[in-house]
Amino acid sequence: MDLHVRYEGDDDPDKCTARKLARFDLAELHRSDRATPYGVVLNPHAERALSPVDAERATETALVALDCSWESAGEKMFSLPGEHRALPYLVAANPVNFGRPMRLTTVEAFAAALVILGERDRAERALSKFTWGETFLELNAEPLRRYADCENSGEIVDIQQEYLDRE
Repeated sequence: MDLHVRYEGDDDPDKCTARKLARFDLAELHRSDRATPYGVVLNPHAERALSPVDAERATETALVALDCSWESAGEKMFSLPGEHRALPYLVAANPVNFGRPMRLTTVEAFAAALVILGERDRAERALSKFTWGETFLELNAEPLRRYADCENSGEIVDIQQEYLDRE
């Protein structure tokens, strides 16, 4: 499963997890929508949740994330080619948004997707490049396990609702 990032470059380069993934050859950065390959696109505005059903398509094509600042994330038009999927409820472990729900870095988004899609070893390898990486898996151990056991997007949404009801 190839990891690709539509890279905006509008956040702090020293804190950019996508750039660090690229430095370790764990992901490929793209500066335009046209250069970004077709794949399963992690899009917080998608109408369908990512589920294990998406694993085959992500393996055949790519897993794609958009890397931009949270300030501009709500403004971005997602015109990337592919099957757009939203990640379910998870809590950030990165130092900037620690403990905040749904404020994941690019590496956290990829790691969550990889776990849900049955690629936990790849998730751990990507997170190992960050001092707080293991904390992400620890904070989200229960929901990630439950999401990975789901049959489809509908089950993911049902489990996510349980976590949202606790908020």
